[in-house]
Amino acid sequence: MKWALITGASSGLGEEFAWQFAAEPLNVVLVARREKKLEGIAEEIRTTLGVEAEVLTADLATRAGQYAVIRRLEDDSRPVAVLVNNAGFGLGQGFVSGEWKREDEALEVMGRALARLSHAGARAMLRRGKGVILNVSSATAYTAMGSYAAVKTWVRFFSESLSTELKGTGVSVTTVAPGLMKTEFHESARMNAGVWPQIGFVEPATVVSEAIEAARRRQVLVTPTIRYKILMAGARLSPRWLMRVLFGSKLFTRALRQ
Repeated sequence: MKWALITGASSGLGEEFAWQFAAEPLNVVLVARREKKLEGIAEEIRTTLGVEAEVLTADLATRAGQYAVIRRLEDDSRPVAVLVNNAGFGLGQGFVSGEWKREDEALEVMGRALARLSHAGARAMLRRGKGVILNVSSATAYTAMGSYAAVKTWVRFFSESLSTELKGTGVSVTTVAPGLMKTEFHESARMNAGVWPQIGFVEPATVVSEAIEAARRRQVLVTPTIRYKILMAGARLSPRWLMRVLFGSKLFTRALRQ
């Protein structure tokens, strides 16, 4: 049976990806820093769905953690058919007023690590003639809400470029841009989720199922749910000065307040 490798699999979107791919069924490799949490999820998946669930504890903010995942991606004896680059976190700070260490970790995890794993994963998949890379961007990529939005914008453009390079090879790239979700994201980032209306929040299961269906169709960009498709269409058509006014520093500052 083929394998799906999911980073950031200890909670939220990553955990949901693990469950849905295991239900396909695919064996799954769960990657994150929290070993105990990963072991619990892996055991539940094994017991419930009867597939193999491997735990790979790795901190993607470190080169050692990235190399550990790369080695697994390059293992042809247990080929990874699906790579989900989901690991990430909210910064919960302004760029200038915040700590550089946190900004640097964000760039490493959501930028450099995503690129390195995509590079290693794509090369391994090309040797086998097929595979799927699924990168998690964000609806904030269309806004001007802090450096998190900037990193997720890079993820979107990088993924589009990679999909173009891999066109016709049997290896596809899909980028999902979810909006607000009912996960630990805002709490972990110490952000005030109350500045957004509850109707804007979407269940992770919905986001993941739409992302997987898009990957099956080899669709490059997917924005889950009708409401966010409409919002993002408006964002793409709007002038950037308007997006800065609507989704710029004032809203971002309010979200940082506790």
